[in-house]
Amino acid sequence: MSQVLSPKDGDSATIDVGGRKVALTNLRKRFWTDPLLVKRDLIQYYADIAPVLLPHLRHRAMVMKGYPDGADGEFFYMKRAPQPRPEWIQICSIPHRRGNVIDFAIVNDLAALLWMINLGCIDLHPWYGRCDDFDRPDFLHFDLDPVPGAGFQEVLKVALIVRQALDSLGMPAYVKTTGSRGIHVYVPIVRGPLQKEVWAVAKVLALDLETRHPNLVTAQYRVARRPHGHVLVDYNQNAWGRTLASAYSVRPRPYAPVSAPVTWEEVERGVRIEDFTMAVTRARAARLGDLWKPLVSAEGRFDLSRLF
Repeated sequence: MSQVLSPKDGDSATIDVGGRKVALTNLRKRFWTDPLLVKRDLIQYYADIAPVLLPHLRHRAMVMKGYPDGADGEFFYMKRAPQPRPEWIQICSIPHRRGNVIDFAIVNDLAALLWMINLGCIDLHPWYGRCDDFDRPDFLHFDLDPVPGAGFQEVLKVALIVRQALDSLGMPAYVKTTGSRGIHVYVPIVRGPLQKEVWAVAKVLALDLETRHPNLVTAQYRVARRPHGHVLVDYNQNAWGRTLASAYSVRPRPYAPVSAPVTWEEVERGVRIEDFTMAVTRARAARLGDLWKPLVSAEGRFDLSRLF
């Protein structure tokens, strides 16, 4: 873990990161009020966590979400990489509707990561497919979110139900807290099916879970139709162009929680969103390494074509 800023640095500093100059500004700006955390704290966290975080970001378009006034302030999305920008920021060009091509920034190294965080980004939202074939994702996932009347204990129960269903299909599953209200369950897959095909598989699985567990699980897309006290198994986050906060992302929530990889044993024992602060996540990564390393490994990926 590298100390990117020294106590002598004031409200701004220009640092050398692998031979690249990165300008860091407004370092004393308050980004959270309770606990009191400033922009410097956020930048240092990302510098520390970079060894386990960067493999999950490399070669993927980044949807940037800026919080210029911190977690309690307004935010805005930046799909296009802003100008001016350093010449070493790499670009992923993705065609959208009506021939519109959007140039997304890519975070392949620590310099690019710190550049992005300095722009006021708190959490990180990478594209599901890598830039060399952006319409073919290498994972399928479910976003488990409590409907009013349900709490995090219900989310944990549904996470275990999802895991059991995936196990029955021979699909490896990895879990992390969202850092907000829920749980993310990811399945590393062999790259091949288009995004819409991955979405279709996730939909079938979610609807099946809703049928098997009608008193706890819902897969209803419309908010008004989601039954009270249930947990949404959101398959629609697999749709083209959607993104979720990456593993190890700090979230713009009270107490600055992190979207933290956890083990299934921890889920069984019971975890809490607020357990995973920047300090705790940093220490876990130093002790345990990357619990989500299989998500970026070529080995052990599930071939979705087995289900077609």
